[in-house]
Amino acid sequence: MLDDAMPTIDMPAGPGVLAAGSILYLDGVTVSFDGFRALNSLSLVLAPGELRTIVGPNGAGKTTMMDVITGKTRPDKGDVLFDQNIDLTRLDESAIATLGIGRKFQKPTVFEHLSVFENLELALKTNRSTLATLFFRLSGQQAEQIAATLQRVGLADKARQQAGSLSHGQKQWLEIGMLLMQDQRLLLLDEPVAGMTDAETEATAELILDLARDKTRSLVVVEHDMEFVRALGAKVTVLHEGSVLAEGSLDAVQANPKVVEVYLGR
Repeated sequence: MLDDAMPTIDMPAGPGVLAAGSILYLDGVTVSFDGFRALNSLSLVLAPGELRTIVGPNGAGKTTMMDVITGKTRPDKGDVLFDQNIDLTRLDESAIATLGIGRKFQKPTVFEHLSVFENLELALKTNRSTLATLFFRLSGQQAEQIAATLQRVGLADKARQQAGSLSHGQKQWLEIGMLLMQDQRLLLLDEPVAGMTDAETEATAELILDLARDKTRSLVVVEHDMEFVRALGAKVTVLHEGSVLAEGSLDAVQANPKVVEVYLGR
């Protein structure tokens, strides 16, 4: 018979336990390229419905972090979990995309010879087999989804316009709309306002805040524009030399002496 007073032994919690309640969990992620550590024991936790901004100097590891999350780069070590227990390090890029993780690169990649409407139609989350594509017909519900997305990204009056004729900012919004058509649960946005006018930057901040407001998806925004970061008002993670240097509100990280030294003070 066991003694009731016998002490229990606490076993170390696995990554799935530690990731409980998260949509994205990175712990101890390290990536090296020819001896250079692009990520150095990086740890990051993102809650469902959270908007997070990531800042840091060039070479801080921001792009490599997104490459790891989307399966483009495999880490040397560390845990990368989606939706608490899906190990992203075991999946390729296409499998990760079907899970509901979408990425928008700094340079917009839209089909410039097609209309704005057709770009969103191509992005629909549907069966993409050859036979299904050959006989595809847009349903009323799908047309309504496209119309709602056009309205949301501010391109309702550009639906029939060729995508190549859009301004740089409008192309960025179209690409975000294409991600929305795929019902992604996690959006990774790489410098979404780079090269935009002040008016486009303001409109993009409003769009991202609108997307974050309904809490149906999480957003990670990598950005250099501190005024844009301030407009988003989200928690800020500062990366430096492949690991997290500081986290908190923009005011808090701007007041951090280490951050001032390595990034904001440059």
